[in-house]
Amino acid sequence: MNDPRTTLEQWQIFLAVVDAGGYARAAERLHRSQSSVSYAIARLEEGLGVELLTRQGRRRVLTAAGEAMARRARRLLQDARELEAFGRDLDAGWEAEIRLVVDAAFPADLLMQALARFAPHDRGTRVQVREEVLSGPLEALDAGEAELAICAQPPGRIAADPLMDIEFVAVARADHPLLQGGGMLDLADLEEAMQVVIRDSGHARRDSGWLGAEHRWTVSSIDRAIAIVRNGLGYAWLPEPAIRPALACGELRPLPLRHGGTYHTHLYLAWGQAHPGPATHLLAGFLRATVEAGEHGKFP
Repeated sequence: MNDPRTTLEQWQIFLAVVDAGGYARAAERLHRSQSSVSYAIARLEEGLGVELLTRQGRRRVLTAAGEAMARRARRLLQDARELEAFGRDLDAGWEAEIRLVVDAAFPADLLMQALARFAPHDRGTRVQVREEVLSGPLEALDAGEAELAICAQPPGRIAADPLMDIEFVAVARADHPLLQGGGMLDLADLEEAMQVVIRDSGHARRDSGWLGAEHRWTVSSIDRAIAIVRNGLGYAWLPEPAIRPALACGELRPLPLRHGGTYHTHLYLAWGQAHPGPATHLLAGFLRATVEAGEHGKFP
């Protein structure tokens, strides 16, 4: 890769001439001699091998190539200013990257809203979002693989705050045999039907919910479980926010269980470090505020 043949200073002088309309006025604005401005433009054109400015009366105007280069030059200088500002932020403790591990039950729309609110304030911080199930987020924290996590179990020694409550509902497609009898069901009635279970992504493999079915399919994601249930291949306990549209239109229906038709999972916002940085604090604040402003269940 060849080294650049031009400098930021040359591009600054070039844009000063463009904005001022000539070498003399640009020299005044830059507090430089007119000859040094003229020399910088000549060197710039020589390095590029293209004419950028041409004389029109007493003014210097852009050539067609100059117009295209001026637009790119403005972006280049803006990127340079932002890069310098990012360096100052890093020196002040602002994080270059945040690794966020999210329990799959956390509503996707809330996550997107929080990230959208964070984006204008991120100062160049990269955000890595990873989805895990059950013990997965806690294991990521323990392994030092996350600065922030939304987890479904109290993290014990790790600092955490209650975030929200998620209801899981036993559901099947409207035409599933379990929904055709018209009466109430007991858990024993489910034993011969196909149950869809979401696998714990952590090494602990602590599957949750009733696991008494003789026939069971295990999947690695909530989305895959929903797809199987929507295709009428089984029933499952699924997070209500994720299936709310399907419930509203009648595509999926709750199983009429006498007991155990629903259960609740508490989600926590947990920190991977004892003293998280300002960007992590800011993102956590947007996550809390988004949950509080939404219509989803709050932590009791």
